[in-house]
Amino acid sequence: MHGPASPGWLLVALCAATGAYCLLRMRSSDETQRRAAGDEALMGFGMAVMAVPGSAFTPPAWVWPAYAVVFGGAALRALWVARSGTHHLHHLVGAAAMVYMAAVMTASPTAGHAHGGSGVPLLTGGLLLYFAAYVLVSGVRLLPVAGAAGSTATGSTAAGSAPAWGDRPELARACRLSMGIGMLAMLLTI
Repeated sequence: MHGPASPGWLLVALCAATGAYCLLRMRSSDETQRRAAGDEALMGFGMAVMAVPGSAFTPPAWVWPAYAVVFGGAALRALWVARSGTHHLHHLVGAAAMVYMAAVMTASPTAGHAHGGSGVPLLTGGLLLYFAAYVLVSGVRLLPVAGAAGSTATGSTAAGSAPAWGDRPELARACRLSMGIGMLAMLLTI
């Protein structure tokens, strides 16, 4: 995107690690969790590539329209799947935000290096408010509940063993929280 290189690389690392964990979650035995993890892996890796500092790599002009097409397809898929679950509405907003950022970067006069004021202020502000609220709610959901601490310490799986890495709901929530924080950071740079 734009701005200093160090925060950009930290954002790349955060988004890539999140995408990698989402790939691990795709090994879950729960089909709905696998599908959600696939959507989130696409978002994590897409955000990681988009966050690469402009000083390190200047992508060709066709990259941003291709991003818009890929994430436009992801938004349509999320809209279709949202019929069965409201969680996919968040995927719809995230994919639409990626399309918006790709469009801003396509329209940027410096070939993909948009700077403050390049986006539509009202739309950018709305997306910032949405993701700020999402981050706050996701953070609260990660706080331990007093009564739940004892039940998780004994293990709640059928065999009494710890759940697989791909089936841990608190890690999935942390993954979504980190992507929300990353999206906030990326929207602030538009």
